[in-house]
Amino acid sequence: MKKTLIEPRTLKGFRDYLPAAMIPREQLIETAKSVYRSYGFRPIDTPALEYTEILTGKGGEESDKQMFRFEQGGRDVAMRFDLTVPFARFAAQNINELGTPFKRYHVGTVWRGERPQKGRYREFMQCDFDTIGTTSNSADIETLFIIHDLMVKIGFTEFKIRINNRMILNGLLEILELQPQSANVLRALDKLPKIGPEAVIKEMQEQGGLTQQQAEKIISLTTVQGATSEILDSLEQQLTGNACGEQGVQYLREIFTATERAGIPSDRVVLDPSIARGLDYYTGTIYETFLDQLPNIGSVCSGGRYDNLAELFTTQQLPGVGASLGLDRLLAAMQELNMLPDISTPAPILVTQMDAAYTPEYLRLARELRLNGFNVEVYPDTKAIKKQFKYANRHGFQIVIIAGTDEFEDQVWQVKELQKGTQTAVKEGELTEFVRGLLE
Repeated sequence: MKKTLIEPRTLKGFRDYLPAAMIPREQLIETAKSVYRSYGFRPIDTPALEYTEILTGKGGEESDKQMFRFEQGGRDVAMRFDLTVPFARFAAQNINELGTPFKRYHVGTVWRGERPQKGRYREFMQCDFDTIGTTSNSADIETLFIIHDLMVKIGFTEFKIRINNRMILNGLLEILELQPQSANVLRALDKLPKIGPEAVIKEMQEQGGLTQQQAEKIISLTTVQGATSEILDSLEQQLTGNACGEQGVQYLREIFTATERAGIPSDRVVLDPSIARGLDYYTGTIYETFLDQLPNIGSVCSGGRYDNLAELFTTQQLPGVGASLGLDRLLAAMQELNMLPDISTPAPILVTQMDAAYTPEYLRLARELRLNGFNVEVYPDTKAIKKQFKYANRHGFQIVIIAGTDEFEDQVWQVKELQKGTQTAVKEGELTEFVRGLLE
C-alpha cells in the first residue's frame, strides 16, 4: 500500500525562518538587548497564553477581533497580542517583590489575526522595554533616548522619531466636550497619514458623532506646522485654560530641551501632534519611528505612556512608559536597503578535510580556534575540495583553512580569504593571530 504523504505547508500569515533570515534576526535581538541593558533594564518573560479576560478590552475593539482565542480544558484563554498587557498583569502580581520603579525588557512572540502584509505576519516577535512605577517625565525622556540609541546601534542614521502627547488630544476633547467619543476620535486620527484629513473628518462624524466644526477643530490642532517651538506655542494657545492639555505641552517642552542638551540631532526628533497611536491604553507621551528612506513601511519602533493600564489588575498605582521594536518590519526594511549580510552561518571560519587520516587534527585545530574566541565549523566529509569550497561560498564563510599531506609535513595551514581570493601558508603557532587580523 502506497504511503500517503502530508503536504508540508505553513499557515497563512506565518513563516519559517531559514538560517539566512534567522542569523540577522538573532543579531538584531542581541543589539536591542545590549541597548536595553546599557540603561539598566532587566529581562523577564511571561506565558504565551493568558486568561482571555486579561487581554480583552486593553488594546481596543480591533485588537479583540484579531485575538487568537479558544477553549482549553474548560478555560477561556487567548494568545498575547502584545507584551505590554501581559507586563501590566505581571507587574500587578509581582511588584511587591520587584519594587518600584521597575525597568524591564522582554523579547517574545505575539500573535494577531490581522491581514498579512509586507514585513508583517500573524506571528511576530516584539522587543519591548518599559519603566513602571513612576510618573516622572524623565522616564519618558529616557524612552526617547533609548529609541534613538537603538536605531543608531542597529546602523541607521536617517530616521525620524515622531512624538506627541495624548494629554494634548485629551485636553482638546475636554474643551470640545467629546470625552465619551475619545476612542473613536483617536482611532480615526491614527489613520490620518493613510487616508488624509477629509476622510478622517468623515469617519469622526460617522463613527464618533462629531459635528463638522468639531472634527475640523481637531484636524486643525493636530496638523499645525512650523518649527518645534512654534508648534508648541500654537498648541499652548489653543489649549489655554485646560490643565490636561497645558501639562501635555509642558512635558513635550521638557523632552525637546533634554534632547537638545543630550546632543541628539534635532532632525531625528520631530513633534507631530497628529500621532494618536490606535491602542486605547496610552495616556501621555507617544512615539513612532520612521525610516527616511522607507517611510511607507510604517513605524519600526513605537510606544508611549500608559498610566492606567495596571489599574485594571491592582489598586496600587503602577504608571508605566515604554516602547517596542518592530523586529520583523525592521528586518524587512533592512533587507530592502541591503543592510543584511548574505550569510547563512554564524561561523566565519570553515576547516576543510583533505585526508581522513588527519580528521583528529582538523577537529583539534577547530577546537583550539574556538577556545580563542572564534566560531568555527569543520566540514564533516573528505569530499573533493571543489565541493567543500562550493559549500563555503554558498553559506558565506569568510575564511577557509586547508591542509593535506604536504601541509602536515611542512607544519603549516593554508588560509584562504574567500572574498579576496588570497591564500597564505601560516604556521600553526601564528595561525590564531593571523586569523584574528583577517576577521578584524
